[in-house]
Amino acid sequence: MTIRIQNPNDDAIEYTGTALQLDLNGHRLASGVSDQVGTVPRYGETVFTVPVTISAFNMARQVLGFLNPDNRNEVSYRVRGKLEGGWFGTRRFTDEGTFELPAKATTTGPPVR
Repeated sequence: MTIRIQNPNDDAIEYTGTALQLDLNGHRLASGVSDQVGTVPRYGETVFTVPVTISAFNMARQVLGFLNPDNRNEVSYRVRGKLEGGWFGTRRFTDEGTFELPAKATTTGPPVR
């Protein structure tokens, strides 16, 4: 998973690893960790990749949730994580929102046989 971290502070943030969790519609989908080392510059941003794992159980729960006819085309997400920076330098982050799935395809002609 590629993430972009912004630092709106006057001091750079040095990190020695990261961990994150991705939830869709209130249920965990994926989680991951990385031992990547770096710095988020002051008043700047950095982009990096964290490998994530999706369990078969979490995937099945998400698929079954999307098959529910009561669900709309809107999906809520939440990403929570931390940039590890030592004893007192750990920075936690979170982002959440919603996005729309494409509308279901419709046919206008006779059924295909």
